[in-house]
Amino acid sequence: MRCGWARNELAIRYHDEEWGVPVHDDRQWFEFITLEGAQAGLSWDTILRKREAYRDAFKEFDPARVAKFGDPDVTRLLADAGIVRNRLKINSAISNAKAFIAVQKEFGTFDDYVWRFVDGRPRINKWRALKQLPARTDESDAMSKDLLGRGFKFVGSTICYAMMQATGMVNDHLVDCARYKAVMRSAKR
Repeated sequence: MRCGWARNELAIRYHDEEWGVPVHDDRQWFEFITLEGAQAGLSWDTILRKREAYRDAFKEFDPARVAKFGDPDVTRLLADAGIVRNRLKINSAISNAKAFIAVQKEFGTFDDYVWRFVDGRPRINKWRALKQLPARTDESDAMSKDLLGRGFKFVGSTICYAMMQATGMVNDHLVDCARYKAVMRSAKR
């Protein structure tokens, strides 16, 4: 039994191996900020299909390298059919890399910064149907407001909540999903 949104091979693999597992690696955090922002207005399936191209285009999501991107890089990315070729989203990834580095300097790691929004431990929900899952919460509202104040783009509350789900800050697997308890166990490590 899986959460109902995992319907194709790529989504099933993402659901079964990654979604909801707590993230504590800054490079993964930058990947999720970039991909969640790119997803705005699109399906997550679209982004999953383009994920490997994003890894190549954005230098394995190394924020220090992406922060140095200039006009030639933007031109290159706009011509890359493997990613979402939207100038605003591309420019936001570059400016987000700079803001990301500023957060690392202030807090030591982005991970230390972001987990503060859930007091350092995952929120465990007990949803029985997908329609129960919220699109945003007080925590995602606070995260969005703080990120926006630090100069991040494409980090509205709905995007932040999706990132919280993906990175294990909340366990939004349905209680009858096989991954629900496994994710709970991984959160306790």
